[in-house]
Amino acid sequence: MNRNTTPNTAPITAAIGLLACPVCGLSLGHQNRTLRCPSGHSYDVARQGYVNLLRGAAPANADTAEMVAARARFLNTGGYLPIRDAVVEACHATTRVAEVGAGTGYYLAAVVTEQHPQAHLALDVSAAAARRSSRMGLASAVADTWAGLPILGGRLDCIMCIFAPRNPAEFARVLTPGGRVVVVTPRPAHLAELRARLHLLDVPLDKLARLDASFADVGLVAAERTAIDFDLEISPPTAADLVAMGPNAFHGEHAVLEESVQVQVSVTLSSYQRV
Repeated sequence: MNRNTTPNTAPITAAIGLLACPVCGLSLGHQNRTLRCPSGHSYDVARQGYVNLLRGAAPANADTAEMVAARARFLNTGGYLPIRDAVVEACHATTRVAEVGAGTGYYLAAVVTEQHPQAHLALDVSAAAARRSSRMGLASAVADTWAGLPILGGRLDCIMCIFAPRNPAEFARVLTPGGRVVVVTPRPAHLAELRARLHLLDVPLDKLARLDASFADVGLVAAERTAIDFDLEISPPTAADLVAMGPNAFHGEHAVLEESVQVQVSVTLSSYQRV
């Protein structure tokens, strides 16, 4: 049986008006399955439909295929539905939106479905994540948040950053005046019962204060803040996926949950506006 190796370029080409060449910063155009800037730098769209806009090799902490699969399994249980719904509401009336550290595309896909933006973009430093989000029909690119976003200045009215690294200076650069950043961060009580049993990484007590300061430094002012708290029953397989899908996966072996446990999900959704 022949496999169709022609990539689906429709999603990424629909986002072409947002994209910038990661080398020179000029706008990208497209022809067939290649994106190209006026300086001649070119980027092929992969068979799965995403484009790799990294300037070098992916960093060592990029999510592996196993981590992405674990995240997909966990999110498919519906465990974080209240967070997803709050993100969709916070992104109301967006017309041009990008998710940074998009992972599987779970949150962005919900925003695209409910808010119908004119253009969207899923960015992640992991090619495995970009492959997964492409499968959801999202315009997806591999990019390193810390190296600079491959987005033209002033093109977005909303950026989503859900449990992901942030680059406030770059966020401010690519936002329109009045544009907003929607950020979800854990609070110290988040999954505390599970973290205690499995000896996982703690959440710093000053995380939110440091977040506010880093955004204020680049003219992104805290506009809205919502606490999201709910209980969640975690089975041993689900606990294993929770460990495997995040930064704890890079920190060696962990204890194994032997029975289901009820935990508290405790996160903060913050919206920052460019002034």
